[in-house]
Amino acid sequence: MKPRLLDLFCGAGGAAVGYHRAGFDVVGVDTNPQPNYPFEFHRGDAIATLEAFATYQTVAYPLGHFQAIHASPPCQDYSRAMRHLSGDYPRLIDPVRDLMEAAGLPWVIENVPGAPIPTQSTLDGRHGVELCGSMFGLRVYRHRLFETSFPLAAPRSCDHTVLAMNPHNQAGRDRIYEEFGRQDPDPIWNAEMGVPWMTRYEGREAIPPAYTEYIGTQLLAHIAVPA
Repeated sequence: MKPRLLDLFCGAGGAAVGYHRAGFDVVGVDTNPQPNYPFEFHRGDAIATLEAFATYQTVAYPLGHFQAIHASPPCQDYSRAMRHLSGDYPRLIDPVRDLMEAAGLPWVIENVPGAPIPTQSTLDGRHGVELCGSMFGLRVYRHRLFETSFPLAAPRSCDHTVLAMNPHNQAGRDRIYEEFGRQDPDPIWNAEMGVPWMTRYEGREAIPPAYTEYIGTQLLAHIAVPA
């Protein structure tokens, strides 16, 4: 039987597919409907779900028993690239971290560069890493930070000699047009990220499943070690 992972702020399932490939049975929770989420999904509040876990209460839907938790809190107010949007979104990393520690399960938090997440293990016992698509042979950079309750390291350094696709800047869009012709670049970029089932807007919020497949493999090894 596969271990179960709770995927909070799940979006359309980029992180979920990676954990599934690593060997988890994944269940998603999000405040918004997610019709393209590829696994079991419950619409609900992630913070309320964590509070229920932390205080050993039942939640309003049958989540069952889990062995790990992943959370991707809203990133807009942390993003260096989206400073024009800051101030309108909650900063949830600190309360999410506190609640996941109280819940007592192995956990992962994902967010953008600029978020208060370490990029390596620290002297005070925190663990984190920054991942880039080039580490996994993808033609996207998509830098993301991951803080974990267990030690974690990047597979290798970024390779920015790889010319990245990106429909959201001119150079990256031109690379797509040069190779694929002048068509809608977002589906091509989604496919390169590994999220071809997503819409244009879902893909813009997603992370490549390669990231969480890599983390999930290490998370499984951590779970397998007796406490």
